[in-house]
Amino acid sequence: MAPISQASIEEKNNGSENMGEKAKMINCNTVLWEVKSSIRGVMAELQTLSNSEKTVISLGTGDPTANPQFLGRRPPFIDSLSSALTCSLSDSYAPSFGLPSARRAVAEHLNRALDNNTVGGPAPFHVSSDDVFLTSGATQAIHSILTVISSAGGNVLLPRPGFSLYDFACDIAGVRRRYYDLLPSRRWEADPNQIRAVADDLTLAIVLINPNNPSGAAFSANHILQIAEIARDLNIPIIADEVYGGIVFGGGSFIPMANFAHIAPVITIGSLAKRWMVPGWRLGWLVICDPQGTLQKVREATEIFMNVNSGPASVIQAALPSVLSNANEKFHENVVKLLDLCADTLFRGLEKIEALRCYSRPQGAMFMMVEVDTSRLLGIESDMDFAKELMKEESILVLPGSILGLKNWVRFFFGLPPGLLNDACERMRSFCERRMINVRQI
Repeated sequence: MAPISQASIEEKNNGSENMGEKAKMINCNTVLWEVKSSIRGVMAELQTLSNSEKTVISLGTGDPTANPQFLGRRPPFIDSLSSALTCSLSDSYAPSFGLPSARRAVAEHLNRALDNNTVGGPAPFHVSSDDVFLTSGATQAIHSILTVISSAGGNVLLPRPGFSLYDFACDIAGVRRRYYDLLPSRRWEADPNQIRAVADDLTLAIVLINPNNPSGAAFSANHILQIAEIARDLNIPIIADEVYGGIVFGGGSFIPMANFAHIAPVITIGSLAKRWMVPGWRLGWLVICDPQGTLQKVREATEIFMNVNSGPASVIQAALPSVLSNANEKFHENVVKLLDLCADTLFRGLEKIEALRCYSRPQGAMFMMVEVDTSRLLGIESDMDFAKELMKEESILVLPGSILGLKNWVRFFFGLPPGLLNDACERMRSFCERRMINVRQI
């Protein structure tokens, strides 16, 4: 159904008045009107500003499949979806928590990651299929767990810069937001003392996104341990967003948060979208990693919630064991090598642009945060100005950092062929040079 414009509503109301009747406006959830912006909304707005004489290069939306030349060919496990169509399970409703075979496949996948990324201490905690809940992408997992843990007056600690979906999900769930800062001078790791300072007796959980969107950081084992110790002392769980789990390069390493589940309970969120390069499949998971049993009520509430909240399509679930098997490791290795090259290409290109500053080369995910020196650019007073004017003149699409909680920064997506990234850097260099204010003239 197409959206109805405000003008259409007013016209209809005027018509009703002319007939001696006045239609009553129907109310909706007021939280939705309070959402100032979203990544997709801002991207759509910026798209309308493109220079018609130049091809758009999108460094804004994190979908590497949008450019077929990036991978060169479709992932090798695509045929598993075709095979799943012949399975009788694909035609029926899946159980509320997911098909048993698919839940088992996710548990085995996470346990392999734990075994391959040990950090000392006790033997790695292993999850079972009973700990796994399949969701329609990581988006549903985020909304589900924030709804489940919501409590009157409670708050959740979110990273800044962060992923704006968490802000919206908190608002919908009636959970207050508090922020801890990721510090560019520390390779985007947070100050543990600041995290403790923003928490209080009403804090319900702390969110950690690793590998990190939007900074491209891959957090060290020591930093992850610090987060676990904070959660232990506050007696709260960690919501570990590991959608980019395994996508690390340039000397970085991926340490699953569940390695520290013996210190504090962990709720792991993951999906097929990024590592498997199939965001359109919309399959994610929520996994309760709780060796101490302190999340029993959360587990039971999650079961209740999932019973009334439909998950991913049965056919995608039926294909999952094949998709998550070890047979696809070569594919993952090639993707990581390609992203490493792309990150290096964009980072080196941005280093040549005087008005932009990238504090550290990404070591994970598909993004980097770059500071914009607005004082050096004529007619640019904010990150939104930068994004709009860059699109108008050069058709380069970037995400303003204010959407992610960091003003006068922008997020760049580098999941594009190196040739396009070089072209984008050249256009941005030209744009900044035209706008550059000579300091000696001020």
